[in-house]
Amino acid sequence: MKAGIHPAYDEVNVICACGSTFHTRSTHKGDLRVEICSSCHPFFTGRQKLVDTEGRVDRFQKKYAKARELQAQKKATADAKTARTSQR
Repeated sequence: MKAGIHPAYDEVNVICACGSTFHTRSTHKGDLRVEICSSCHPFFTGRQKLVDTEGRVDRFQKKYAKARELQAQKKATADAKTARTSQR
């Protein structure tokens, strides 16, 4: 290897959003911050974890909550209508 042309390859800390930390080597200066690591990724842990970026899951839930409410109201009115017709 030629001297002086390669970047420094130093030890850095990797900090995950779940709080897990580990040491590795990199040319990056300072600590690395990651969203998902091997201790919280569903592939390695076998359990589902929602990673919500910018409130996308909340926006989706709010958007379709109204649709669910309308379906429930329609079903309630249909049930009431069938109950009235069965009483006659």
